Amino acid sequence: MSSLSLDLLRTFLAVHRTGSITAAAQTLGLSQPAVTAQVKTLEAVLERPLFDRLARGVAPTAAADELARRVAPGLDALDAVVGSELPGDEPVHLGGPAELMCEEVIPMLAPLVRDRLRLRTTFGLSDDLLADLASGRLDLVVSTVRPRLRGVQAEAAYDEEFVLVAAPVLAEELRTRGEWPPGPRALATVPLVAYAEDLPIVRRYWRTVFGRRPTAAARVVVPDLRGVLSAVRAGMGVSVLPAYLCRRDLADGALVALAAPKVPPINTGYLAVRPAALARPAVAGAYAHLLASFRAAPPF
Repeated sequence: MSSLSLDLLRTFLAVHRTGSITAAAQTLGLSQPAVTAQVKTLEAVLERPLFDRLARGVAPTAAADELARRVAPGLDALDAVVGSELPGDEPVHLGGPAELMCEEVIPMLAPLVRDRLRLRTTFGLSDDLLADLASGRLDLVVSTVRPRLRGVQAEAAYDEEFVLVAAPVLAEELRTRGEWPPGPRALATVPLVAYAEDLPIVRRYWRTVFGRRPTAAARVVVPDLRGVLSAVRAGMGVSVLPAYLCRRDLADGALVALAAPKVPPINTGYLAVRPAALARPAVAGAYAHLLASFRAAPPF
Protein backbone atom coordinates (compact mmCIF):
# COMPACT_ATOMS: atom_id res chain seq x y z
CA MET A 1 0.00 0.00 0.00
CA SER A 2 1.40 3.38 -0.97
CA SER A 3 1.79 6.09 1.67
CA LEU A 4 1.02 9.77 1.56
CA SER A 5 3.85 11.86 0.10
CA LEU A 6 4.57 15.45 -0.85
CA ASP A 7 4.79 14.45 -4.51
CA LEU A 8 1.27 13.02 -4.44
CA LEU A 9 -0.06 16.14 -2.72
CA ARG A 10 1.73 18.49 -5.15
CA THR A 11 0.24 16.61 -8.09
CA PHE A 12 -3.20 16.65 -6.49
CA LEU A 13 -2.99 20.40 -5.86
CA ALA A 14 -1.91 21.09 -9.46
CA VAL A 15 -4.92 19.13 -10.78
CA HIS A 16 -7.25 20.83 -8.28
CA ARG A 17 -6.07 24.31 -9.26
CA THR A 18 -6.03 23.81 -13.02
CA GLY A 19 -9.11 21.58 -13.26
CA SER A 20 -7.30 19.46 -15.82
CA ILE A 21 -5.02 16.41 -15.86
CA THR A 22 -3.41 17.74 -19.05
CA ALA A 23 -2.71 21.22 -17.65
CA ALA A 24 -1.38 19.78 -14.42
CA ALA A 25 0.94 17.48 -16.35
CA GLN A 26 2.31 20.42 -18.34
CA THR A 27 2.83 22.42 -15.17
CA LEU A 28 4.62 19.61 -13.36
CA GLY A 29 6.65 18.42 -16.33
CA LEU A 30 5.08 14.96 -16.11
CA SER A 31 3.18 12.80 -18.56
CA GLN A 32 -0.61 12.63 -18.39
CA PRO A 33 -0.53 8.92 -17.45
CA ALA A 34 1.88 9.72 -14.60
CA VAL A 35 -0.43 12.42 -13.22
CA THR A 36 -3.46 10.15 -13.58
CA ALA A 37 -1.61 7.36 -11.77
CA GLN A 38 -0.61 9.67 -8.92
CA VAL A 39 -4.17 10.91 -8.48
CA LYS A 40 -5.45 7.32 -8.41
CA THR A 41 -2.76 6.41 -5.88
CA LEU A 42 -3.78 9.28 -3.63
CA GLU A 43 -7.43 8.29 -3.93
CA ALA A 44 -6.49 4.76 -2.92
CA VAL A 45 -4.48 6.01 0.06
CA LEU A 46 -7.33 8.24 1.23
CA GLU A 47 -9.97 5.67 0.26
CA ARG A 48 -12.20 8.27 -1.37
CA PRO A 49 -12.64 9.79 -4.85
CA LEU A 50 -11.12 13.21 -5.35
CA PHE A 51 -12.23 14.13 -8.87
CA ASP A 52 -15.15 13.46 -11.16
CA ARG A 53 -14.03 13.01 -14.76
CA LEU A 54 -15.76 15.35 -17.21
CA ALA A 55 -15.79 15.56 -20.99
CA ARG A 56 -13.26 18.36 -20.62
CA GLY A 57 -11.16 18.31 -17.48
CA VAL A 58 -12.11 17.19 -13.99
CA ALA A 59 -14.30 18.53 -11.19
CA PRO A 60 -13.18 18.26 -7.55
CA THR A 61 -15.32 16.39 -5.06
CA ALA A 62 -16.14 17.84 -1.65
CA ALA A 63 -13.32 15.69 -0.23
CA ALA A 64 -10.88 17.24 -2.74
CA ASP A 65 -11.93 20.78 -1.82
CA GLU A 66 -11.38 20.00 1.86
CA LEU A 67 -7.99 18.40 1.19
CA ALA A 68 -6.90 21.39 -0.92
CA ARG A 69 -7.96 23.75 1.85
CA ARG A 70 -5.80 21.85 4.32
CA VAL A 71 -2.66 21.24 2.26
CA ALA A 72 -2.44 24.32 0.01
CA PRO A 73 -1.15 26.76 2.67
CA GLY A 74 1.61 24.40 3.75
CA LEU A 75 2.72 23.51 0.21
CA ASP A 76 2.60 27.15 -0.88
CA ALA A 77 4.66 28.14 2.17
CA LEU A 78 7.20 25.45 1.35
CA ASP A 79 7.38 26.66 -2.26
CA ALA A 80 7.87 30.20 -0.99
CA VAL A 81 10.83 29.08 1.14
CA VAL A 82 12.35 27.26 -1.82
CA GLY A 83 11.65 30.26 -4.07
CA SER A 84 13.36 32.62 -1.67
CA GLU A 85 16.56 30.62 -2.09
CA LEU A 86 16.58 31.05 -5.87
CA PRO A 87 19.05 33.52 -7.38
CA GLY A 88 17.92 37.13 -7.06
CA ASP A 89 17.76 37.60 -10.82
CA GLU A 90 15.17 34.84 -11.41
CA PRO A 91 12.86 36.27 -14.13
CA VAL A 92 9.36 37.48 -13.41
CA HIS A 93 6.90 35.90 -15.86
CA LEU A 94 4.12 38.32 -16.78
CA GLY A 95 1.12 37.59 -18.99
CA GLY A 96 -1.53 39.83 -20.56
CA PRO A 97 -3.29 40.88 -23.77
CA ALA A 98 -0.73 41.74 -26.43
CA GLU A 99 -2.03 45.21 -27.29
CA LEU A 100 -2.32 46.51 -23.72
CA MET A 101 0.96 44.92 -22.72
CA CYS A 102 2.89 46.49 -25.61
CA GLU A 103 1.27 49.92 -25.42
CA GLU A 104 0.94 50.46 -21.67
CA VAL A 105 2.14 47.74 -19.32
CA ILE A 106 5.68 46.94 -20.48
CA PRO A 107 6.77 50.62 -20.44
CA MET A 108 5.57 50.85 -16.82
CA LEU A 109 8.22 48.35 -15.80
CA ALA A 110 11.15 50.26 -17.31
CA PRO A 111 12.38 51.62 -13.93
CA LEU A 112 12.46 48.10 -12.46
CA VAL A 113 14.27 46.68 -15.48
CA ARG A 114 16.89 49.40 -15.17
CA ASP A 115 17.16 48.31 -11.53
CA ARG A 116 18.01 44.72 -12.55
CA LEU A 117 14.54 43.14 -12.92
CA ARG A 118 14.54 40.29 -15.45
CA LEU A 119 11.21 40.12 -17.28
CA ARG A 120 9.60 37.47 -19.48
CA THR A 121 6.24 38.13 -21.15
CA THR A 122 3.47 35.94 -22.54
CA PHE A 123 0.56 37.22 -24.63
CA GLY A 124 -2.84 35.58 -24.91
CA LEU A 125 -6.48 35.47 -23.83
CA SER A 126 -7.19 36.13 -20.18
CA ASP A 127 -8.76 32.74 -19.40
CA ASP A 128 -5.72 30.89 -20.78
CA LEU A 129 -3.26 33.15 -18.99
CA LEU A 130 -5.09 32.84 -15.67
CA ALA A 131 -4.95 29.04 -15.96
CA ASP A 132 -1.18 29.33 -16.46
CA LEU A 133 -1.01 31.62 -13.43
CA ALA A 134 -2.92 29.18 -11.22
CA SER A 135 -0.67 26.34 -12.31
CA GLY A 136 2.52 28.30 -11.61
CA ARG A 137 3.68 28.86 -15.18
CA LEU A 138 3.20 32.63 -14.82
CA ASP A 139 3.86 34.92 -11.85
CA LEU A 140 1.55 37.83 -12.71
CA VAL A 141 -1.31 38.33 -15.16
CA VAL A 142 -2.97 41.50 -16.41
CA SER A 143 -6.51 40.22 -16.98
CA THR A 144 -9.45 41.76 -18.81
CA VAL A 145 -11.84 39.52 -16.79
CA ARG A 146 -12.26 39.07 -13.04
CA PRO A 147 -10.26 35.98 -12.01
CA ARG A 148 -12.28 33.25 -10.28
CA LEU A 149 -9.68 30.49 -9.89
CA ARG A 150 -8.56 28.83 -6.69
CA GLY A 151 -5.23 30.06 -5.44
CA VAL A 152 -5.37 33.34 -7.40
CA GLN A 153 -5.94 36.79 -5.90
CA ALA A 154 -6.62 39.90 -7.95
CA GLU A 155 -6.98 43.64 -7.54
CA ALA A 156 -8.98 45.92 -9.83
CA ALA A 157 -6.18 47.82 -11.55
CA TYR A 158 -7.49 49.97 -14.41
CA ASP A 159 -10.51 51.06 -16.43
CA GLU A 160 -10.33 50.66 -20.18
CA GLU A 161 -12.46 53.14 -22.15
CA PHE A 162 -13.80 52.40 -25.64
CA VAL A 163 -14.22 54.81 -28.55
CA LEU A 164 -16.18 54.50 -31.83
CA VAL A 165 -13.79 55.65 -34.55
CA ALA A 166 -13.36 56.04 -38.30
CA ALA A 167 -10.93 57.64 -40.73
CA PRO A 168 -11.71 61.30 -41.59
CA VAL A 169 -12.86 60.42 -45.12
CA LEU A 170 -15.44 57.96 -43.83
CA ALA A 171 -16.51 60.29 -41.01
CA GLU A 172 -17.09 63.06 -43.58
CA GLU A 173 -19.17 60.67 -45.71
CA LEU A 174 -21.38 59.94 -42.70
CA ARG A 175 -21.62 63.63 -41.86
CA THR A 176 -22.81 64.56 -45.38
CA ARG A 177 -25.70 62.10 -45.04
CA GLY A 178 -27.21 64.45 -42.47
CA GLU A 179 -27.16 62.27 -39.33
CA TRP A 180 -24.49 63.41 -36.91
CA PRO A 181 -23.39 61.94 -34.67
CA PRO A 182 -24.31 58.80 -36.61
CA GLY A 183 -26.74 56.37 -34.99
CA PRO A 184 -27.13 52.61 -35.47
CA ARG A 185 -29.08 53.00 -38.74
CA ALA A 186 -26.40 55.11 -40.41
CA LEU A 187 -23.59 52.95 -39.05
CA ALA A 188 -25.23 49.82 -40.46
CA THR A 189 -24.58 51.17 -43.97
CA VAL A 190 -20.78 51.40 -43.64
CA PRO A 191 -18.23 48.58 -43.37
CA LEU A 192 -17.52 47.29 -39.88
CA VAL A 193 -14.02 46.24 -38.77
CA ALA A 194 -13.87 43.89 -35.78
CA TYR A 195 -11.54 41.86 -33.58
CA ALA A 196 -13.61 38.66 -33.99
CA GLU A 197 -16.62 37.39 -35.90
CA ASP A 198 -18.90 37.66 -32.85
CA LEU A 199 -18.02 41.37 -32.44
CA PRO A 200 -17.25 41.22 -28.69
CA ILE A 201 -16.11 44.85 -28.28
CA VAL A 202 -18.56 46.27 -30.82
CA ARG A 203 -21.52 44.47 -29.22
CA ARG A 204 -20.65 45.86 -25.80
CA TYR A 205 -20.42 49.40 -27.16
CA TRP A 206 -23.69 49.14 -29.12
CA ARG A 207 -25.59 47.79 -26.09
CA THR A 208 -24.21 50.50 -23.76
CA VAL A 209 -24.49 53.52 -26.05
CA PHE A 210 -27.33 52.61 -28.43
CA GLY A 211 -29.28 50.15 -26.27
CA ARG A 212 -29.30 47.47 -28.96
CA ARG A 213 -27.13 44.90 -30.69
CA PRO A 214 -25.34 45.73 -33.98
CA THR A 215 -27.21 44.42 -37.01
CA ALA A 216 -24.31 44.34 -39.48
CA ALA A 217 -21.74 41.58 -39.75
CA ALA A 218 -18.06 42.44 -39.83
CA ARG A 219 -16.67 43.28 -43.25
CA VAL A 220 -13.08 42.91 -41.97
CA VAL A 221 -11.90 40.73 -39.06
CA VAL A 222 -8.39 41.17 -37.64
CA PRO A 223 -7.58 39.16 -34.47
CA ASP A 224 -5.30 41.88 -33.10
CA LEU A 225 -6.54 45.31 -32.05
CA ARG A 226 -3.46 46.93 -33.55
CA GLY A 227 -4.49 45.44 -36.89
CA VAL A 228 -8.04 46.73 -36.40
CA LEU A 229 -6.54 50.17 -35.79
CA SER A 230 -4.52 49.97 -39.01
CA ALA A 231 -7.58 48.92 -41.00
CA VAL A 232 -9.71 51.75 -39.64
CA ARG A 233 -6.92 54.27 -40.16
CA ALA A 234 -6.73 53.15 -43.80
CA GLY A 235 -10.44 53.86 -44.27
CA MET A 236 -11.70 50.27 -44.41
CA GLY A 237 -14.58 50.96 -42.01
CA VAL A 238 -15.63 51.93 -38.51
CA SER A 239 -14.77 50.10 -35.32
CA VAL A 240 -14.67 50.36 -31.53
CA LEU A 241 -11.19 50.52 -29.98
CA PRO A 242 -9.69 51.07 -26.54
CA ALA A 243 -8.88 54.73 -26.00
CA TYR A 244 -5.23 53.98 -25.15
CA LEU A 245 -4.72 52.45 -28.58
CA CYS A 246 -6.11 55.27 -30.68
CA ARG A 247 -5.42 58.33 -28.49
CA ARG A 248 -2.52 59.56 -30.65
CA ASP A 249 -4.45 59.09 -33.89
CA LEU A 250 -7.40 61.05 -32.50
CA ALA A 251 -5.09 63.84 -31.35
CA ASP A 252 -3.37 64.25 -34.72
CA GLY A 253 -6.53 63.85 -36.81
CA ALA A 254 -5.74 60.45 -38.33
CA LEU A 255 -8.97 59.19 -36.75
CA VAL A 256 -12.28 60.80 -35.79
CA ALA A 257 -14.46 59.84 -32.82
CA LEU A 258 -17.98 59.26 -34.14
CA ALA A 259 -19.73 59.64 -30.77
CA ALA A 260 -19.15 61.31 -27.43
CA PRO A 261 -21.35 59.51 -24.87
CA LYS A 262 -21.62 61.15 -21.46
CA VAL A 263 -20.51 57.90 -19.85
CA PRO A 264 -18.17 56.04 -22.22
CA PRO A 265 -18.28 52.23 -22.11
CA ILE A 266 -15.51 50.84 -19.92
CA ASN A 267 -14.07 47.50 -18.97
CA THR A 268 -12.34 47.00 -15.62
CA GLY A 269 -9.03 45.13 -15.75
CA TYR A 270 -7.30 43.23 -12.96
CA LEU A 271 -3.78 42.44 -11.83
CA ALA A 272 -3.70 38.81 -10.67
CA VAL A 273 -1.09 36.88 -8.71
CA ARG A 274 -0.70 33.69 -6.67
CA PRO A 275 -0.18 34.74 -3.03
CA ALA A 276 2.71 32.28 -2.67
CA ALA A 277 4.56 33.99 -5.54
CA LEU A 278 4.64 37.25 -3.57
CA ALA A 279 7.26 35.66 -1.31
CA ARG A 280 9.72 36.32 -4.14
CA PRO A 281 10.95 39.92 -3.83
CA ALA A 282 11.06 40.42 -7.61
CA VAL A 283 7.42 39.34 -8.02
CA ALA A 284 6.25 41.37 -5.04
CA GLY A 285 8.11 44.43 -6.33
CA ALA A 286 6.70 44.12 -9.85
CA TYR A 287 3.18 43.56 -8.47
CA ALA A 288 3.30 46.64 -6.21
CA HIS A 289 4.90 48.79 -8.92
CA LEU A 290 2.29 47.84 -11.53
CA LEU A 291 -0.62 48.44 -9.16
CA ALA A 292 0.74 51.88 -8.27
CA SER A 293 1.39 52.72 -11.93
CA PHE A 294 -2.09 51.64 -13.02
CA ARG A 295 -3.76 53.65 -10.28
CA ALA A 296 -1.71 56.77 -11.00
CA ALA A 297 -2.59 56.67 -14.70
CA PRO A 298 -5.82 58.11 -16.20
CA PRO A 299 -8.37 55.63 -17.64
CA PHE A 300 -6.95 53.84 -20.63
